[in-house]
Amino acid sequence: MKVASAGIDAGSTVWKAVAINSEGEILAQVLEPTETRIDEQTQKGLDALKKKIPFNEGTPVGATGYGRKLISSAQKNLTEISCHARGCFHRVKSQGLLIDIGGQDTKAIRIGQDGSVLDFAMNEKCAAGTGRFLEVILKRLGVSFDQVDLYASRARRAASISSTCTVFAESEVISLISEGAPLEEIVLGIHTSLAKRISALAMRLATWEKIYLSGGVAKNPVLVRALAEVTGKKIEVLRDPQLIGALGAALSVL
Repeated sequence: MKVASAGIDAGSTVWKAVAINSEGEILAQVLEPTETRIDEQTQKGLDALKKKIPFNEGTPVGATGYGRKLISSAQKNLTEISCHARGCFHRVKSQGLLIDIGGQDTKAIRIGQDGSVLDFAMNEKCAAGTGRFLEVILKRLGVSFDQVDLYASRARRAASISSTCTVFAESEVISLISEGAPLEEIVLGIHTSLAKRISALAMRLATWEKIYLSGGVAKNPVLVRALAEVTGKKIEVLRDPQLIGALGAALSVL
């Protein structure tokens, strides 16, 4: 189990690192909340990774994500678009549309037959189409991530939430609560609302093939179902969805 390279995805909310072998298999991983001092966190994170799977100081390291340019130990700083596309293609060996839903931005990437990036679109100026949207609203509702699927499964319908801004959507949710709307319907409603925003982003790209999902929010089954319903497409959640960017960074320096 020799380590061939390592990849870091210094995201806005979660810092991720992986060590891979020459075949691109993940041998070890580290995930932790992103800290303000990215370079210092990276040094500590790499030390933690090496405790799981020892590798040499000369092992190449690729970096991507929000804080990639702050990482002094990386041999390459790589764009999130290229790394997510590469990580996705390595996993599925197929062209298609990748939707990566992060804490602060969402990316839609068209991947070609050879794994190249054909086109992409991003929503990074408003939290309404990102994981932050769910985090804010669920906190207001007093619903934990572990409870989301249970609440949504009990809903007879999805509450209508039309605001395109997280702040206004939060106010809309407060109004629904005061009007006596069932909590279950509100939970389903915010997921449907997010799915519609993500779908609108993805529809900026001309061609829809298979749809793959990555990012921490991909682990939310309610959103996956809502996105499938809104798009009318089958959604495939990539294995280890939070690690796709870090995997792509590691593959890029092999």
